[in-house]
Amino acid sequence: MKQIFNFSAGPAVLPKPVLERAQAEMLDWHGSGMSVMEMSHRGKEFTSILEKTEADLRKLLAIPANYKVLFLQGGAIAENAIIPMNLLNGKSADYVVTGSWSKRSVEDAKAYGQINVVASAETGGFTTVPAFTDWKLNKDAAYVHYCTNETINGVEFLEVPDTHGVPIVADMSSHILSRPIDVSKYGVIYGGAQKNIGPAGLCLVIVREDLLEQASALTPAVFHWKTQADNQSMINTPPTYSIYIAGLVFEWLLAQGGVEAIEQINIAKANLLYNYLDKTEFYSNDIEPAYRSRMNIPFRLRDESLNDAFLKAADARGLLQLKGHRSVGGMRASIYNAMPIEGVQALVEFMQEFEKIHS
Repeated sequence: MKQIFNFSAGPAVLPKPVLERAQAEMLDWHGSGMSVMEMSHRGKEFTSILEKTEADLRKLLAIPANYKVLFLQGGAIAENAIIPMNLLNGKSADYVVTGSWSKRSVEDAKAYGQINVVASAETGGFTTVPAFTDWKLNKDAAYVHYCTNETINGVEFLEVPDTHGVPIVADMSSHILSRPIDVSKYGVIYGGAQKNIGPAGLCLVIVREDLLEQASALTPAVFHWKTQADNQSMINTPPTYSIYIAGLVFEWLLAQGGVEAIEQINIAKANLLYNYLDKTEFYSNDIEPAYRSRMNIPFRLRDESLNDAFLKAADARGLLQLKGHRSVGGMRASIYNAMPIEGVQALVEFMQEFEKIHS
């Protein structure tokens, strides 16, 4: 089998050791005689998986004791509505728009109350983050929401803004676990699993305990964070197999040296591709350097009539899923934690060869 490197933005590449472990345990988990997919979510076998998964995540992110960890369903898009259900309760909320996903968050939240867009990078084509000093924040807002890494546009926050005590709600779907974060600076962190955590189907929510008492009375139990927290994320049947795979990914990350170690690898991978893009006129990346994503790197060919030829040749080399999102076009390389540096090296080598042929 030839070497394949999968640059999909999500569902994304998983660490090979995780897939091999899941394969070995598929029919019989730890002598139980059952696959994880067959277990009762309330049985001792799955309960042990869930508890270890949470403990390992807490270790990886140094999650303080006054934060609850929830394993939910519906992905980050569902949380766009669930967040105002749990936090708005008659107040307003401030939203910052830095790309397609934060723009979507605004639209989904509007049905639940007053949503104020306090800063936006849309007029500039989502190539930067508005200066924190320009955010028109409301000191009485229930929360400030932003997306810390935009997968489509390739923009990433590397700093945490000062919101003057208003809780920050951050969509970290596409870069959580890629570097250390100070969880205590956030009120809520959430994200879909299918980038750096595991397979699609799981949504992770990390919420400060004092924010669990603000839900609207109309919030259904399955969407109510406090109810889920009080029931170990099992008010309904949780996505058990996705949680199991997430646990294996957390074990793999710990074995790599944790998020501190994986960050150094991620920096090296991103620099390798960005350094090449900055040297060539054949390809381009328009994101302001200070806000370039380490996880999702969009780029364009100067002559876009070559796009199809580029993708066909890349596929033939085992470099898959490089087509940009349909809303923006171009190309995109998603280089999450599980993408080895050899994959980025192979991509750059291919891009150099393609440039020589078509220049």
